[in-house]
Amino acid sequence: MPHSPEEKKKVLARVRRIRGQCDALDRALEAGADCGPVLQQIAAIRGAVNGLMSEVMEAHLREEFGRPAASDEQRAERVREMSGLIRSYLK
Repeated sequence: MPHSPEEKKKVLARVRRIRGQCDALDRALEAGADCGPVLQQIAAIRGAVNGLMSEVMEAHLREEFGRPAASDEQRAERVREMSGLIRSYLK
């Protein structure tokens, strides 16, 4: 999670934009919009969520790997955690 006030503000702004995109998709579906624009909106939402995930993951990497590990076990745990996060991101 981004910890600085600037990073947090930036991430929350992204989440609000994604919420707006989802609301627009909801309205389009309710209105019976054509498939093309609906698919474009879904692709835009997917891109926005991927961007958010990337930004949060980058902040996490900086936080976890920007300072030395206290032990080899801590380093191994950090790598295991990051591997799991990346694996879930790529699904």
